Amino acid sequence: MHIDARTLENETIIEGDICIVGAGAAGISIALEFMNSPYKVILLEGGGFEYEERIQELYDGKTTGQPYYPIKSSELHYFGGTTGHWGGMCALFDPIAFQKRDWVDKSGWPITQETLLPYYERAHVYLEINVYEYNLEYWQKKDPSLVSIPFDKEWVWTKLWQFSKPTRFGTRYKETIVNAKNIHLYTYANMVDITSNENVSEIKTVTVKNYAGKTHRVSARYFVIACAGIQNARVLLAANKQAPKGIGNDNDLVGRYFMEHLELKSAELWVTQKSELKLYMNENPRVHGELAVMPKKQEEYQILNGIISFTALESKTPNYIKTWTNSDPRENLRSHPQPAYKALYHQVKDYFKSFNSDIKNNLHQAFQVTLRMEQAPNPLSRVTLSDEKDELGVPRASLNWSFTSMEKRSIRKNYEIIGQQAGASGFGRLKFLEELWDEKDDHVPSTTSGGWHHMGTTRMSDDPKNGVVDADCKVHGINNLFIAGSSCFTTGGGANPTFTLVALSIRLADHLKDIAIKK
Repeated sequence: MHIDARTLENETIIEGDICIVGAGAAGISIALEFMNSPYKVILLEGGGFEYEERIQELYDGKTTGQPYYPIKSSELHYFGGTTGHWGGMCALFDPIAFQKRDWVDKSGWPITQETLLPYYERAHVYLEINVYEYNLEYWQKKDPSLVSIPFDKEWVWTKLWQFSKPTRFGTRYKETIVNAKNIHLYTYANMVDITSNENVSEIKTVTVKNYAGKTHRVSARYFVIACAGIQNARVLLAANKQAPKGIGNDNDLVGRYFMEHLELKSAELWVTQKSELKLYMNENPRVHGELAVMPKKQEEYQILNGIISFTALESKTPNYIKTWTNSDPRENLRSHPQPAYKALYHQVKDYFKSFNSDIKNNLHQAFQVTLRMEQAPNPLSRVTLSDEKDELGVPRASLNWSFTSMEKRSIRKNYEIIGQQAGASGFGRLKFLEELWDEKDDHVPSTTSGGWHHMGTTRMSDDPKNGVVDADCKVHGINNLFIAGSSCFTTGGGANPTFTLVALSIRLADHLKDIAIKK
């Protein structure tokens, strides 16, 4: 069922069993899990079904610290959320991503990879990926031409990815949600406040507004905030009438530990014999390989987890931080169709292949090397509230993207290990670009990009002094408030977050069903 909140009588009271705030990948996944259940689900979306500039402007904010993309253009504010510019890359978070690592401060989830494996399999359905299989040998048996780079397996392994179409949740699940009898989707319902009981141990209502001048309140037994990494922290911090520091922020952790995946195109691989690297540059990327340093070597060198990918040097692309500069996400997407590297690759390849038979046969002498690496949890990397308010009266977000010395050391060491393996195997040589030449410089290069992967601002921990939510994504100290999405991630792993956040959301939905039945 769909209701446009602009058409309701002002001060309408909306009642349900579960209220989900945000209709992106996390919110829609949870709603789908409750279809045909006995529970009335209220799904709130601040925008409509299409991009609208006035709605998107509510996500505007400012950035400090390491250069970052305009906040307004990095999360989309309409039904389907940021899946509207998702590239579709899916890979499991490795076991080490969940583990406590002595060399990474504040690492260690209260759950393991094994906890999430059955939910990853269920997430495949929503992401429209047919085969739940991330074992490289399985795919090599189906296609023997998917040959691994011959590096020492004690040092480096090939991590496997699969690609969603990509599934645009707003398009794929619109009719399903609208036609579901027990799912009540309210569009143009921007949450602007949260009201709790006197001791802030239970949420009573959330207040929503829109540009039609309407204000409504939603009452439910359980509330799930699923507004994406930056906005999750923002709405909790802004709900400060009853809790002066913000809801769930007794220990000053909401908004802290903002994490991104650092992306750097800082090296070139020159091979001794021209190569196709089909496994790593598959033109029909249903499956795709990337290189990663083995966990034992990460521990030995005390470095962060990173993943290496390749692009033909003829198709060399700039770091996105230099090109994704427009506050209007539509303008950025026009210049960078998703997946951007693939579009540019085909443009350049088509140009060269008319006179170069090696390019025509997909053989290359040199490759641009891109590192995608997790960020160390850092309390100074954080989302706070700006003095400026949006048109509906909510303080805007202010993002300070900040690093520790571990990032630069890990960047260089990840590249060094790949370079050493290339030389030792006789496969080729790795050339560092200028920003990595100075070994004593521990600053992350200004050309460092992010993946639009907003993680960690409501991090998960069993200890309220180290996290905002527990292992079930419930806010510590509040018995009916849950957070969904990658803001719950304790560390960022090396893989893109969408697959994992959908799996985590399905797990949250199961937990909500369990406690709803018991109650």
